[in-house]
Amino acid sequence: MDVMSVQDAAFLHIENGNNPMHIGSVAVLEGPAPAYGDLVRLIASKLPLVPRYRQKVRFAPGGIGRPVWVDDPHFQILYHIRHTAVPPPGGRDELRNLAGRVFAQTLDRGKPLWELWMVEGLDDGRWAVISKVHHCMVDGVSATDLMTVMFDATDGQTLEAQPVEWAPEPEPGTFSLAAQGVVRAVTDPLGRLRDLSGGLRITTGPRTRLAEGAALLRSLAEWSRRSATSLNGPIGPHRRWSWAEAGLDDVKTVRQGLGGTVNDVVLAAITAGFRSLLLHRGEDVSNRVVRTLVPVSVRADSERGTYNNRVSGIFPGLPVSIADPADRLNAISAQLSMLKGSKQAVAGDALVKLAGFAPPMLLSIGARLAARTPQRALQTVTTNVPGPQYPLYVVGRRMVYSYPYVPIMGSVRVSIAIFSYCGRLFFGITGDYDTVTDIDVVRDGIEEGMRELVAAAGGAKQEAVRKPAARPPRRSRPRAGSPNGQAAVRSGKR
Repeated sequence: MDVMSVQDAAFLHIENGNNPMHIGSVAVLEGPAPAYGDLVRLIASKLPLVPRYRQKVRFAPGGIGRPVWVDDPHFQILYHIRHTAVPPPGGRDELRNLAGRVFAQTLDRGKPLWELWMVEGLDDGRWAVISKVHHCMVDGVSATDLMTVMFDATDGQTLEAQPVEWAPEPEPGTFSLAAQGVVRAVTDPLGRLRDLSGGLRITTGPRTRLAEGAALLRSLAEWSRRSATSLNGPIGPHRRWSWAEAGLDDVKTVRQGLGGTVNDVVLAAITAGFRSLLLHRGEDVSNRVVRTLVPVSVRADSERGTYNNRVSGIFPGLPVSIADPADRLNAISAQLSMLKGSKQAVAGDALVKLAGFAPPMLLSIGARLAARTPQRALQTVTTNVPGPQYPLYVVGRRMVYSYPYVPIMGSVRVSIAIFSYCGRLFFGITGDYDTVTDIDVVRDGIEEGMRELVAAAGGAKQEAVRKPAARPPRRSRPRAGSPNGQAAVRSGKR
C-alpha cells in the first residue's frame, strides 16, 4: 500500500464530470495491425515493470487521510485494453474525432486508472493506439519513461515473453485505512518540517524560497486583475482535439538565425496560434498577453524511475500583440530568461510542499474549490515533453508519430502539449467542445507561426552573409566602444 502524494491527490480531488484529469496520446503505427490477443500478451508481459498499472485507489473514510494505492485483486487486463475501429476513409479527421470522444470520458475509479485502445481502419493500412492514464499516476516526464517501457526500442517481436505470475497484496480494510490515516495526520507534518529545513532553507535573506513563493502569489494576484478573454469561461463535459506538427530541423534553423532555446521557439509558434485565434474571433490583441502555465519537472536524478508527480511551473505571458515573428521570439526569450532567474518554478514547488501541512480533507476541498474558481489569471497550459529520438515499436510495428493529450480544467478552455519524437515536434491541442469550435485555427496558426519563424531566420542568416564583418583599419586596433567594436558585438548577437 502506497500513500498518494499531496500533488497526486490534488489531481484526483479536482476531477469531476466536466474536468477529467487524465493525460494521454494517440500513436499511429505502421501496418498491418497485429491481432488483438498479440497486443494483450505483449502488454501483459510488461506489467511487472509498471506495478502501478495493477493498482487502484482507495479513499480513507471521512477523508481522514490521503488516498492510497492498493493492488486490485480483481485486475483484468482485457478491461483496460479495448479494441475499436474508425469509419471509412480512416483519415486524420476520423481518428481525431474518435480520440476526442475517448479523452472526454472519465476513468473508472474502481479500477486501475488507465486504458489502452487499439484502433484499426486507418488509411495506408496503418493502425493506432490511444492511451489514457490518470494524472495522479504520472506527470508528463515520467509518462515518457512509461511509454519507453510499454513500447520496444527494436523491431523484434517479443511475443514469446510470457506474463509473469502475479499475486496481489491483501487489500486493507476500512478500519485499517482510517487508523493509518490518523497516524499519518500526526507524522506527516513532522516530515514536512524536515523537508522545509533541508529543502527550503528558511533564512532571513531576500532570496529564500519562502520569499520566492510569496512573490509568486503576489504576481498571480496581479495577473488576476487583467481582463479575461474568450479563452476563459465555463467548460462542458465534451472535448475537441486537434494536432499540429513541425520539424526539429526547423527549430534548429530558427535558433541559428534568431537565437533562443527550443522551448522559446515552441512557445513563439504557439503564440502565433493564439494570436490567429483571437484575431479570428475579432478580439483586440493590442497590449495583450495570453498567460500560460508552463509545467517544469523538478524531479531530481535520484527520483528517476518513480512515477509520482514532481512538477512545478512558471507563468509567462505569450505576447500575442506582437506581429513580427522575430520580435515575438525575442520577447519570449527575454521573459523566460527572467523567470528562470527568479526561480519561479522552485517557488511553485515550495508551495506544493507547504500544502502538505493541510489536513487531507481540507486539501481535497481546496483543490475542488480551485478547479471551480474562475481562473482569469491563466488562459492556457503549454507543456513540452521530450521524447525519444529513436524509433519505437509495438509488436514489431514502427511508431510513425505520436500526438500528446493534456486536459483542460476549471475555466481554461484550451491547452496544448508538445511531444518530440524522431526529429519531429507533435502538438496536441485540447479544447472545450462547446466554446472552441474553431480549434483548427489554433492548429493552422501554430504551423504558420513556425513557417514565419523559419523564413525570418533564413532572412537573418542571408543578411549576415551579405553584410561583411567590420574590420579595423590597418595598423590600428579598434578601441573598446568604437564603432567597429560595436558592430562586432551586434553581429555576434544575431
